[in-house]
Amino acid sequence: MNAKRAYVQTARAAAAARTRQRILDATVALARRQMSVEIVLNDVAESAAVSVQTVLRHFGSRDGLFEAAAAYAVRQVTAERRSPVGDIAAAVRSLFDHYERWGEMMLRLLAQETRDPKTHAVTEQGRELHRDWVGEVFAPMLAARSSDAREIVTDLLVIATDLYTWKLLTRDRRLPRDQAEARVRHLIAAILGESS
Repeated sequence: MNAKRAYVQTARAAAAARTRQRILDATVALARRQMSVEIVLNDVAESAAVSVQTVLRHFGSRDGLFEAAAAYAVRQVTAERRSPVGDIAAAVRSLFDHYERWGEMMLRLLAQETRDPKTHAVTEQGRELHRDWVGEVFAPMLAARSSDAREIVTDLLVIATDLYTWKLLTRDRRLPRDQAEARVRHLIAAILGESS
C-alpha cells in the first residue's frame, strides 16, 4: 500500500470516528433534556449535523445507538466519579459534581424505567456502579467489619450517597450545595459511627 492511500484511509477512519463521537454526544445531550423514549433518530441526526442514514450506518438501529450511547455515558460517569479511597469530603464533592451534571437526566431515566426494559437495564447498571463506587471509596472503613455488618453499612452508605438523597437536599429542600454536602458527610459519619 502506498503512503498516499494509507493517509487517505487513516483520514477517513478519523473522520468516521469524529462523526460517531458527534452522534453519541448528540444522543446524550438530547437525553439530558428529554425522556429517552421521546428521542427519535431525526432529532439525533439533526443535532449531530448528519443524516439519519449516517446514524444507521454507524449504529445499525435506534436500539444500537442507544446501547452505544448508554455505554459511552457509563464510561464518562465512571471516570467522573473517581474519588480518593477513604476521603469522605472528596468523595461527596465528586459525587455532587456528578449529580449536578447528570442528576436530572438520571431522574428522567428512573421515571421511565418501569415502562421501558432498555431504560431499566441502564438504571440497573447505574445502581451496580453506585454500589461498587461505595465499596471502593469506603473500603478502609468497611474492611474491619464482619461480612454481615459490612453488607448493612454498605446498604446505608448507598442510601446516604444516592441520587434521591441529593435531590431531596438540593432540589426539594433547596439547600445551598455546601450545606447539602455537609449533611451527607454528617450522615456518612453517623453511619460509620464517627463523630462529625
